[in-house]
Amino acid sequence: MKIGLVQMRAEEDPKANLAKALAGIETAARKRAQIVCLQELFRSSYFPQSEDAKKFRLAETIPGPTTEGLSRLARAKGVVIIASLFEKRSSGIYHNTAVVMDADGSVLGKYRKMHIPDDPCYYEKFYFTPGDLGFPSFDTRYARIGVLICWDQWFPEAARLTALSGAAILFYPTAIGWLSQEPPGVARAQREAWELIQRGHAVANGVYVAAVNRVGREGKLRFWGSSFVADPFGEIIARARGNRDEVLVVPCDLKRIDETRQSWPFLRDRRVDAYGGLTTRFLDEGSQ
Repeated sequence: MKIGLVQMRAEEDPKANLAKALAGIETAARKRAQIVCLQELFRSSYFPQSEDAKKFRLAETIPGPTTEGLSRLARAKGVVIIASLFEKRSSGIYHNTAVVMDADGSVLGKYRKMHIPDDPCYYEKFYFTPGDLGFPSFDTRYARIGVLICWDQWFPEAARLTALSGAAILFYPTAIGWLSQEPPGVARAQREAWELIQRGHAVANGVYVAAVNRVGREGKLRFWGSSFVADPFGEIIARARGNRDEVLVVPCDLKRIDETRQSWPFLRDRRVDAYGGLTTRFLDEGSQ
């Protein structure tokens, strides 16, 4: 099977971004992609660079106009679509939410971002309530998949629980880049660490990992693109450029999952009886 990643520069105009995303999905479908993933919060520029109550106007309900348009395209092209949206759940409750639409246009479900950052130029806690749907996977027409969002990338627990729910591919819609004043060596190390941790999730769980990043300069951030797909043993099998829009279509042989897990049986050898400490914030001296 083939998966498609739509990496693109975002503009201020949500309608223009939606049109570009739809065109990217159509390009991926022409290249025979069966599951297509968009980047994090693709409909707008990355607004959490500041705390601005006016930005709540960008939020929308799910279902809503964007999901309706994406569902029509999914049905017309016979593709699964993963889309990260600024969800208005109710007055005062907003989420960073990924919607999964099956190839018949139906909405299979949602994942709400669980880990919410609060760092310079990433003031997401001002906007987003932490997710409350857990770490599900979705049985699409072509494969069972899981979706996690950006900051979730750094947490092995999230990848593990999503894989344990049956996901064969972990998709990570992403918005990550460098601050404008970042020294080159530090910037390079950050990008390499971002890729390395996700390759580790592929190895530890024996699954494919697909990260779909933004690209281009927005405010104080320069998004580094470099969207990629790693196979179940962590090898990068495709990577987009770091400086331009790109639609990446990548073949994935799902038989590799069984083969890898049989040779490297990490799931078999887990000591589930000994991991109780993971439910605590920190193992203080004397509590071990």
